[in-house]
Amino acid sequence: MSSFTKPQKVADIGPDPCPDAVLALEKRLSDYLPPDQVRQVRRAYEVGARAHEGQTRKSGEAYITHPVAVAGILAELRLDAETLCAAILHDALEDTPLPRSEIEREFSVTVAELVDGVTKLDKLHFRDRQEAAAESFRKMMLAMARDLRVILIKLADRLHNMRTLDSMAAESRRRIARETLEIYAPIAQRLGMNKIKAELQDLGFRALHPMRHRVISRRIAAQPVMRREALATIEAQMAQRLAQEGLRNHLVSRVKSPWSIYTKMKQENKSLEQVLDVFGFRIVVPTVMQCYHALGAVHSIYKPLDARFRDFIAIPKANGYQSLHTVLFGPYGAPVEVQIRTEDMDLVAERGIAAHWVYKSAGAGGSAAQARAQDWVRNLMDAQQTAGSSLEFLENVKVDLFPDEVYLFTPKGDILALPRNATALDFAYAVHTDVGNHAVAARVDKKLVPLRTKLSSGQSVEVITAPSATPGPQWLEFVVSSKARTAIRHFLKRLEHEDAVDLGHRMLDRALEALESSLDRVSAERIEQLLADLRYRRLEELLADIALGNRMPAQVARLMVHGQDVLPLDGAALPAGTSERIMITGSERGVLSFAACCHPIPGDEIMGYLSAGKGVVVHRADCPNVAEYRKFPERCVPMAWDRSVEGDYRVALRIEVENKPGVLAQVAAAVAESNSNIDAVEYRERDVAVSVMEFAIEVRNRKYLADVIRRIRRLGVVHGVQRV
Repeated sequence: MSSFTKPQKVADIGPDPCPDAVLALEKRLSDYLPPDQVRQVRRAYEVGARAHEGQTRKSGEAYITHPVAVAGILAELRLDAETLCAAILHDALEDTPLPRSEIEREFSVTVAELVDGVTKLDKLHFRDRQEAAAESFRKMMLAMARDLRVILIKLADRLHNMRTLDSMAAESRRRIARETLEIYAPIAQRLGMNKIKAELQDLGFRALHPMRHRVISRRIAAQPVMRREALATIEAQMAQRLAQEGLRNHLVSRVKSPWSIYTKMKQENKSLEQVLDVFGFRIVVPTVMQCYHALGAVHSIYKPLDARFRDFIAIPKANGYQSLHTVLFGPYGAPVEVQIRTEDMDLVAERGIAAHWVYKSAGAGGSAAQARAQDWVRNLMDAQQTAGSSLEFLENVKVDLFPDEVYLFTPKGDILALPRNATALDFAYAVHTDVGNHAVAARVDKKLVPLRTKLSSGQSVEVITAPSATPGPQWLEFVVSSKARTAIRHFLKRLEHEDAVDLGHRMLDRALEALESSLDRVSAERIEQLLADLRYRRLEELLADIALGNRMPAQVARLMVHGQDVLPLDGAALPAGTSERIMITGSERGVLSFAACCHPIPGDEIMGYLSAGKGVVVHRADCPNVAEYRKFPERCVPMAWDRSVEGDYRVALRIEVENKPGVLAQVAAAVAESNSNIDAVEYRERDVAVSVMEFAIEVRNRKYLADVIRRIRRLGVVHGVQRV
């Protein structure tokens, strides 16, 4: 029986490790929780203190002081009793013998699930710390999808750890600070919890770059008297004007944090003086209509800067943030940044999803910020199902946490928020994965545009689809949202695997035929035994590995036909006399690559070379490198073009032209007239009379190429054309 099964009295756990902190917590909770729930939180402290008895932090304090401090942070946000109990017990499952069943019995299944969601995966084994952290993060996000309170506990846990980071070793401080700035502060921002975000950023910046933080902090504290006087003057003029308009308001000047100043210096390449020379104010008024009234009031004092007004009340940010933002031309030549919002908006801006927290069992729905957060987490969970690994999932989340967003309208008037620099293709995937996979173009404000077009806030976007359209590798070059990137990668991986299996099947068939056998004639038992020996779960995996060059088809064929005992040494070639070629149809692009040294195209005599990890690399038979490859006959693959080969193939042309204006345009026009795409143009040589250019173009076959070359040679400015 567990030592925690009997209820423990406070006296049973020895001297109270942190009496003052617990009393302060209870006093704060009594302001908004009924007495029975306050007692429940006290009971969680008793169980937690007993579980952590004898454990200390790096600073030497009793360990229980940390969970109590975490609960204190959440109490400031006025979270419910279950969340506070889970916060006090959040390290108990991981660091103590306390079983989950005990938490369920003492409190509830919900509290146990919250604790389990926050618990890290340190007891499992991973290749390195980075993978362990990524998998731990993935688990936390899955728990967060079930209950958003998991992330609130984790953020409070991280905030207290950052507040007490000085006791850690220097390397650990930097690692934890970097993780905080890259992951947890952006999550807090994404959930609208700006107060916690700001403190995480400041503490992370101080730990990661202590000297830079010190310099900027001193400059903020030591502002010149003239600037302080200017700030007071502007504030007085605004307060006077708002009073004249009869607007009840709360007006405060805003001081930029060291982290925001540092990031602005880096992003905008500005000096410290330029960034500091910005005045900031926040005006809080009772109602939405008074926000616009106050906007008119401040615009009547100072002129607004063109294109610097943002209305986040009409179109809220994805995290629920609402406010009016305007930048004014101040009396001292410096910009004056003003935010105007209601008291309710101000609370949401500070606390985000923790504002007006509604406990589910109360029967009421959550706030708009909570609903948006749930949608965001749901999209993340859709993405994690197709992510290849925890590290890939974590990178996708980092992309999604990009703070700057654009707000776009669907044809029906719905609003979608996407990361900055999002394209029409990102929008298509935001609508639905199937819409993205079959997208061909888009109409932005009723104007037809390509999928790679970058979008701006306020635009209306309609996606045009076609059943035959599918994603290509080049799409990854211009999407920025994690949902689009994950969906495209998933599609390409599946396609590449199918192509690899098909090509591997053909390669193995050819090798078996050389041994006067075939897959149909090999017994199922022999194949099963071979897969077990080579550690493959399915035959498809072995065939894919053959296509990718990780297994030699001739050796696999001998294993299938003769068994392990007569497997020849590496380097054994196919039996003499085999001449059957593998035909290229054009559908094998996922696993076949075409050599950049000779650019083979349909119609050329070709051969394949099996390269580990790359698969089959196709060369022209007259390529200078082929002689070296033939020294390894087991890797040489006889190949030819299928009669119905499809697709465009890259080829390089060396063109000698007269050196005069307009020549490049004439050559490009000739290439375009033959319906060929130009991939790249490069000047190789140039003198007074003659220039040599190298064009990389796409053609379907040798006949097609001959037509392009004829068109170019007809130009009077061209002296010669040669295929490279």
